[in-house]
Amino acid sequence: MDTKPFSADLQKKIESLAQKRSPIKLGRVHFDSPLLLAPMAGICTPPFRLLMEDLGAGGTVSELISCHGINHANERTLNMLKIDERERNIGLQLFGESPEAMAQASEVAQKYNPKFIDINMGCPVRKVVTKGGGSALLREPKELIPYLSAIKEVLDVPLTIKIRTGWDEDSINADEVIKIAHDMGVEWVAVHGRTRAQAYMGKANWEYLEELAEKAPLPIIGNGDLHQPHLVKARMNNTQCEALMIARGCLRNPFIFLESYADENDPKFLGSDYFEAISRLHQYTNETYDNERIKLIQMRKLIVWFAAGFPGAAKFRALMFTCPDLADSMKIAEDYYLSLGESTKFIDYNEVFMNGGHG
Repeated sequence: MDTKPFSADLQKKIESLAQKRSPIKLGRVHFDSPLLLAPMAGICTPPFRLLMEDLGAGGTVSELISCHGINHANERTLNMLKIDERERNIGLQLFGESPEAMAQASEVAQKYNPKFIDINMGCPVRKVVTKGGGSALLREPKELIPYLSAIKEVLDVPLTIKIRTGWDEDSINADEVIKIAHDMGVEWVAVHGRTRAQAYMGKANWEYLEELAEKAPLPIIGNGDLHQPHLVKARMNNTQCEALMIARGCLRNPFIFLESYADENDPKFLGSDYFEAISRLHQYTNETYDNERIKLIQMRKLIVWFAAGFPGAAKFRALMFTCPDLADSMKIAEDYYLSLGESTKFIDYNEVFMNGGHG
């Protein structure tokens, strides 16, 4: 599949910032930079993952995928395991409570050729936690020994996990989980700096994340509140973590993986650049899905999120959600983004954005 090239102007901007990145190796896995796309449910599909790699993400992780859906050969679930041949550094994230079911599903998942299999041990969503998956796995760390052992035994690719700092403030135990993970042969641990009880509210505890990273026997990836390029840059320059994961930050700024390397004199990404990114996402979406309704849903939410902080974004958002057709939506988006000229973004980061969470 041939990808339509970016304009010479946008490609020059991308390359000037991409060359400031340094590749890293976490365990046995190589990444193009230490800034990785965090897994987000309903968002980290192949089209979005491809776009984020194009725009500077050093690697990506899929949305969380149910082990039971895999084991029951559910068509929709199996489709979530598919990896585009153009993806370079992709891991598949699975969730579930049963060691046996997770091992069976992991065996299937690795046949899709991911760079690694990641286990979701951080999702705070009720429907996941009440069944014993996600962050519920943090409640009894010793039970992780047979759980991780069963999964590790069937894998040829590296095994990784994503966790939270603990179940709640009275049971902060990421350090214990990390030690068990190391003993079980896990390659690295990504840690979201909130407890399950916090969900996506409050502030990520970066002081604790830095303590974990300094003492951990295996690489730690820090995650949480990395919403602005200048904050990501500051954290990169001062962290003990081997890498950082960006989640919600890239939904309002798809160029964050590049802008986190920018200096004051580097060129800014403008509305026309955003529309080029949207157009490429549209191409990837058309190549991935046949269903027109799915295409519209996947595209429209990202088109309006990307507009955050630009002049007239609220009016544009309202107009977009009155349009039931993707082709017409793309025309509305083109007119809006190209009308922005030299306007730059200003995002109010005190505004609540997706506190329901996606991963």
